[in-house]
Amino acid sequence: MTIQTATALERARDEAWSTPLGELDVSKAERFASNTHWPFFERLRQEAPVHYCAESMHGAYWSISKFHDIVAVDANHRVFSSQHNIVIGDNPPDFAPPMFIAEDPPKHDVQRHAAAPAVAPARLADLEALIRERVGAILDGLPRGETFNWVEHVSIELTTQMLATLFDFPWRTVTSCPIGPTPRPRRRPLATPPSPWRGARRS
Repeated sequence: MTIQTATALERARDEAWSTPLGELDVSKAERFASNTHWPFFERLRQEAPVHYCAESMHGAYWSISKFHDIVAVDANHRVFSSQHNIVIGDNPPDFAPPMFIAEDPPKHDVQRHAAAPAVAPARLADLEALIRERVGAILDGLPRGETFNWVEHVSIELTTQMLATLFDFPWRTVTSCPIGPTPRPRRRPLATPPSPWRGARRS
């Protein structure tokens, strides 16, 4: 850990424990980007594992920060629904993307069952050598001695490659679909919003 990182984390710890509990907002993306979100969740787990934030850039929201509470919420779709919305804040009423992670049972279960064979243990075992090869190639190709965007160079790249393989998506189509308004020579099939996970550095 660098001196700058340690200093930033110490400042975050001071802020986390001095902010009135009712004003604590763990949704701020810059904290995740700087890896200084930990003290805020540490305090919530100790003092308010079920916490209500009345004001944030996303509006009011609840946060659950202990494992067993998270499992209980995730397993109870009748009370805690994923229907149409799986992010902080409320989507417009007419925005309902057709994806099973934003559905509740029984529709969620039917669609998940259809996709499950692609990531079954036996299937992943068959792909182990390919996964290792691609991970190695991506990591070996990272910039050295300079700051780079981990999500852009690793997360999106590896996820796109493996999803295309798992779901038998035409690779030529994947490599020809740019992200954002300006074409780039990268393999990205879908538009992705700006990510807070920037600033990774490889020495």
